[in-house]
Amino acid sequence: MVWQQVYDPLSNMWLSTLLAAVPVVVMLVGLGFLHMKAHLAAGAGLIAALVIAIFVYNMPADMAGRAAMLGGLTGLLPIGWIVLNIIFLHQLTEKNGSFKILQDSIAGITEDRRIQLLLIAFAFGAFFEGAAGFGTPVAVTAAILIGLGFSPLAASGLSLIANTAPVAFGALGTPVITLAKVHGYDLMEVTAMIGRQLPFFSVLVPFWLIWAFAGRKAMMEIWPAILVTGVSFAIPQYLVSNFIGPELVDIIAAIVSMVCLVGFLRVWQPRNIWRTTTLRGHESGQGETEAPRAVAKHSRADVIRAWTPWAILTVFVFIWGLPSVKAALNGIFNPSFPIDGLDKLIEKMPPVVKQPTKEGAVYVLNLLSATGTGILLSAIVGGLVMKYNPAQLVGQFFKTIYIVRYSLLTIVLMLALGTLTRYSGTDTTLGLAFANTGVLYPFFGTLMGWLGVALTGSDTASNVLFGGMQKVAADQLGLSPNLMGAANSSGGVMGKMIDAQSIVVASTATRWFNHEGDILRYVFFHSIALACLMGIFVTLQAYVWPFHLMVN
Repeated sequence: MVWQQVYDPLSNMWLSTLLAAVPVVVMLVGLGFLHMKAHLAAGAGLIAALVIAIFVYNMPADMAGRAAMLGGLTGLLPIGWIVLNIIFLHQLTEKNGSFKILQDSIAGITEDRRIQLLLIAFAFGAFFEGAAGFGTPVAVTAAILIGLGFSPLAASGLSLIANTAPVAFGALGTPVITLAKVHGYDLMEVTAMIGRQLPFFSVLVPFWLIWAFAGRKAMMEIWPAILVTGVSFAIPQYLVSNFIGPELVDIIAAIVSMVCLVGFLRVWQPRNIWRTTTLRGHESGQGETEAPRAVAKHSRADVIRAWTPWAILTVFVFIWGLPSVKAALNGIFNPSFPIDGLDKLIEKMPPVVKQPTKEGAVYVLNLLSATGTGILLSAIVGGLVMKYNPAQLVGQFFKTIYIVRYSLLTIVLMLALGTLTRYSGTDTTLGLAFANTGVLYPFFGTLMGWLGVALTGSDTASNVLFGGMQKVAADQLGLSPNLMGAANSSGGVMGKMIDAQSIVVASTATRWFNHEGDILRYVFFHSIALACLMGIFVTLQAYVWPFHLMVN
């Protein structure tokens, strides 16, 4: 029996929207204000989502349970699988001392913590976003920053803030490719439009990152390095997206940015070295008064050995992200499991889609092609290079499972919550509330993308969820569909830092367990402020000369 989604079950859009928001509010309040452990807050949000879906939206209880189960499985693979294996690699490098050598080698480029952030959190993280996405950049950069001595809040929060501008083209362009494929956008046109929005923020975000870390004065002390980092990322981002395509935007821009920053540091260094590793205004510590720290010198061979596991990781992640490699691995092992009682039994309804459309519910066990598997293999190869024997590797892997057990449970529960809201239609109710804003729609449509990522944890999922609605609303209001499709993805990147999945990845990578609420409270302002700025920019593109000339 097919169940059709209803987006205003109470025949009062205000009340329906308020009730649709209850599960998310329960989880966020539990995390941010009641200081609940993350898995308990996620569990409470999931229970609330089940109650709302079954008793308000009249979703059959067995369908609601199956939707939550599908989300939980997705939480384990691919998301949890990435987190587990990147922490496994980090454990190996810490245990044999190579991470300390890596830390010293980065300090040898610059002891200034602000510039280390630009190099690692922004540029290096953008490379991993482009190659893999789905939590990989935050896991890698937060782990490196905590190893460099940054405080857990700084390492977690700043990694999340930095991982914004690259997200729309993450995982070899997956979000925009999916947007075009699912909702019928022209791939090159919507890619180009995103490439006319994000470069402005690719210049802004590095400034914002250092301001958030060290304050305005400290930011202005290194403005040349920040400008070099942002501009050298933004220009390739614009050129590749407008003239080549979405697949290699982040990878090319990140490499150019890293090379330009390191090259610039050969001819310029800040007058005052900022050595604090805590967040100014949020934690104790004043960088200007700290004594210089002696940086241990290591032989070139030792430094190469210390970087080798991370170089191996980079190679594996890049290879695993190639469509041809994924296709080959999926040809070997890629079983699909349609969820009985859910698959093709739920229909999305207008105005979200032009005509009733059945929702698929298939779990794909793409274990071989999953990014986490590439990370696991890189960790094994790196471990053997670091002289671990197979028995030690197995022992360390099971120890890592124990370390991240609650984080994995949290990810499972949060993905269960997000998937249930998608199949029950509650997230669509929230999206429609944004869609009914008339002339202000370019601003609120952008925030719809932000909401989608905050709810689902994925720019790809947000584009699937709201991409069709953006197209319908744009046509009704006489706006460019490409503009609003792009705005959904560009606005969504700002929601990446507050989605529960990313916050758990960050807390796990920094071993700051049970502090997810602290991270959420810190990054929330930055997320909503940047999303609003993106909304204002899209509104200017829609209505104000010369921005309208940038619209197809």
